Amino acid sequence: MSRYLFVVPPLVGHVNPAVGTAAALAARGHDIAWAGPPELVRRLAGPEAHVFPCVPSDSVPGHAADIKGRTAELKGPAAFQFLWESFLIPLADDMAPRIRAAIERFGPDVVVADQQTVAGGIVAESLGLTWVTSATTSAELVNPLAGMPRVAAWLDGLLEALRGRIADGRGTADPRTSPHGVLAYTTRALLGPVELPEHVWLVGPSLADRPAPADFPWEWLEGADRTVLVSLGTANADATAPFLNAAVQALSGMAGVRAVIVDPAGCVSGAGENILLRRHVPQLPLLAHVDAAVCHAGHNTVCESLWHGVPLVVAPIRDDQPIVAGQVTAAGAGVRLRFGRADARRIADAVGTVLNEAAGHREAARAVGRSFRAAGGSETAADHLEALLRHSPPVPGSHGQGREQQRVGTQ
Repeated sequence: MSRYLFVVPPLVGHVNPAVGTAAALAARGHDIAWAGPPELVRRLAGPEAHVFPCVPSDSVPGHAADIKGRTAELKGPAAFQFLWESFLIPLADDMAPRIRAAIERFGPDVVVADQQTVAGGIVAESLGLTWVTSATTSAELVNPLAGMPRVAAWLDGLLEALRGRIADGRGTADPRTSPHGVLAYTTRALLGPVELPEHVWLVGPSLADRPAPADFPWEWLEGADRTVLVSLGTANADATAPFLNAAVQALSGMAGVRAVIVDPAGCVSGAGENILLRRHVPQLPLLAHVDAAVCHAGHNTVCESLWHGVPLVVAPIRDDQPIVAGQVTAAGAGVRLRFGRADARRIADAVGTVLNEAAGHREAARAVGRSFRAAGGSETAADHLEALLRHSPPVPGSHGQGREQQRVGTQ
């Protein structure tokens, strides 16, 4: 059996896909450990998860609160610059020595590093380890900076300077896309005809059971002709109030429709009787009861919706979301709104469109969902990770000197 170390950032959407893959490996008898935020990992992967604490405190730049605190007006190039300069690079600087310590103690055969915890790939490569990228969004697969050479050069400079600080300049690989392998949690049906190297593995969504609010009123959904879920994620609370209130106005009183609106910041008021406001919802099981979803085109929410054959209204805010939204519409699985112009009328029209069976969005969503299930998800991801070691065994003695003796696992 082998040892796998998962390196993850303090972001729910980046931990969730890794949880499914880690669970599949653990079920096969492999030893699993995590380098990341202990509270978040144990909440999502189970209380027995073996976690090496690897996340900055609230006072250190790069903490999760920094990314959630971006203003609503910060979009486009300014949002991209903020993401890297004020979050991902400081996060990498802070995590790097802790990742190195976790590797020394656990002695992994493979490091699985989230594409936004770039320190994971840089440190693993500098130590001569086999490492794989966990690509929790498909945005990097389509080379989003291809048309912006100056921005690409600027980012390359940031990453090289980081490599110099945390790895003494050792290594040459892009820490966002490992040459050993990339676990891409999508399929061609959503990604489209993008040319990819052989070591990019399209495994489909990696879904696993996760903790959920026990007090969700499932009986409230009974008797509804159609149900709509509205969720804009947890990292965009600063920007959600106008959109969520417009969605409430659009859906309140809509004939035959009940709507569950996720409002983590408590910014919505004046909801109609057919509206259920919740700070948190059991999203995966809820999607099995939903006829349409309105979201910000976050990759996880999009894939979880399409897994269940649920058509989408996507209103991207920033980061990778415009790319993912474009994939949804190109696949025919939903319609797109401009987030800043999404008033009640536009939201109501968009919801009505995806609920209309004749428009074909539901069948397109089901087709993508079928491709997801056929891809194999976490089990296929585990297959690739196992095969990687069979094809390229680690050098004896290169990284196993500090292995802890006890057997560890994850839930």
